[in-house]
Amino acid sequence: MSERTFDPNTWLDSFRDSFASVHKAQQEGFKAIERMARFQYAVAGDYLEAGIAQTQAALTAKTPVELLAKQAEVGTQLGEKLRSRAQEFSTLASEVQGTVSSFATETATRASASAKKAA
Repeated sequence: MSERTFDPNTWLDSFRDSFASVHKAQQEGFKAIERMARFQYAVAGDYLEAGIAQTQAALTAKTPVELLAKQAEVGTQLGEKLRSRAQEFSTLASEVQGTVSSFATETATRASASAKKAA
């Protein structure tokens, strides 16, 4: 027979220690999803504003040359906004990737420490 006894408190403490970082990662994941939703909402707003500006240009232009000039200006403005949004997305993705990798490392470290402690 084995001389080891099952201690549920030790097992629960080990479980809590191992998965504390998972809980933190889950919270950070929800924050990242919220940030991504806000980002996508902002991009949709940029497209909506560009569409409204295009429509206003079509309604107020007196000549085809004036219409083309206004449409080119609106397109350039949208391009600049989308360029800045792409940079914002890149920053957001880098931050999320760093957070996920730090939580994965922390979880692996805690799990191995718990395994060593239990052995």
